Amino acid sequence: MSVAYDFGANANASPNDLEAFFMPFTPNRAFKARPRLLSRSKDMHYYTPEGRAVLDATAGLWCANAGHNRDPIVEAIQSQAAEMDFAPPFQYGHPKAFAVSARIAALAPGDLDHVFLCNSGSEAGDTALKIALAYHATKGNATRTRLIGRERGYHGVGFGGISVGGISPNRKMFGSLLPGVDHLPHTYNREKQAFSKGEPEWGAERADALESLVALHDASTIAAVIVEPMAGSTGAIPAPQGYLKKLREICDKYGILLIFDEVITGFGRLGYAFAAERYGVVPDMITFAKGVTSGAVPMGGVLVRKHIYDTFVKSDDPVIDLFHGYTYSAHPLACAASLATLDVYRDEGLFERARALEPVWADAFHSLRSKPGVLDIRTVGLVGAIDFESRADGVGRRAYEGMERLFHDEGMMVRTAGDTFAVSPPLIVSESQMGEIVEKIGRTLDAIF
Repeated sequence: MSVAYDFGANANASPNDLEAFFMPFTPNRAFKARPRLLSRSKDMHYYTPEGRAVLDATAGLWCANAGHNRDPIVEAIQSQAAEMDFAPPFQYGHPKAFAVSARIAALAPGDLDHVFLCNSGSEAGDTALKIALAYHATKGNATRTRLIGRERGYHGVGFGGISVGGISPNRKMFGSLLPGVDHLPHTYNREKQAFSKGEPEWGAERADALESLVALHDASTIAAVIVEPMAGSTGAIPAPQGYLKKLREICDKYGILLIFDEVITGFGRLGYAFAAERYGVVPDMITFAKGVTSGAVPMGGVLVRKHIYDTFVKSDDPVIDLFHGYTYSAHPLACAASLATLDVYRDEGLFERARALEPVWADAFHSLRSKPGVLDIRTVGLVGAIDFESRADGVGRRAYEGMERLFHDEGMMVRTAGDTFAVSPPLIVSESQMGEIVEKIGRTLDAIF
């Protein structure tokens, strides 16, 4: 019996049918009633199907750090697709996988010399947690199974990531999650930190909560602590001065692994290849994604220190070292895109550029302080967040209205988190475009209050 499948032959008859796509992290009916569609991108802009330019104030989704459709990256992807489309990463390898791993490791501080490649920040988060558990088991510390995250933290959407994550809506629908997880308190206090530029002065003492968790659970049960150097998805909350160093000291004291989630902060967002360098702290692992390819092809990974790698890779016997990985780990197109992206960062000095522009960006963004409804403004690196008063009919509704106005009326994209606008432009942003971003947000705040 033959079966004829419909592979979309009639798709052109209904080009505006939006129903089939179940969109992630989106109110589907609201979006489809008034879509925000993008069909092309270049440098600092997206373009709608009608050809209207939209200034990208979010680097896509915190990822297009080098800007959009950069010629060297596009050409590298095209060339690789014509040369080899896929190579299995289990028991086989291809040259660009080793080359890109070496390039990434060279950017990392200390002895973070080894790279485990995957495909996203979510996979990187779960990979780091699994490596931490397997490391302690291999070392003979089988009781070290507890994982410590932080309130308001985001580590992707895998079960490990949402378990150590601390954003309630990401957790509440998915059952009891992983057992044996606890959380540090978040570091934000508006009364003590409002309108900070860079790292706030107050808050290092929040790291002392880890001592309390050790007293509660005992160090012999704790495998790892995972934190973001800047909590991005919750509304861009920078680490307080000295906080990360204090976490490192406590983890060292008790033999606990420290993981930095740098999916957002990696590759220049805070003016350095990794925020770990900015803060003078060498964690045991760094997760990364997003900017590693400037968003052009999905890729993520985990940097691990030498002592962790050596714990697994300790003989020449043909036995698998770590029973973990993904079909698309070190995908050839992703590796080619990353190598080209790293070249752009180096050749154009984009990390250094971000560092030099940080005070200009901070001054421009903080000029919005006098706008109606503003409660707080935070800046660090080339990131800005502005909190404003919620409407009586619910948290997030005013920000959604503002996001729609910015797209349809002002031609600009922002991220929202509750009633917060979060902004993180590509590192190629000009000073005049910084001014344009601030002006558009200012007009929108005037309109929604």
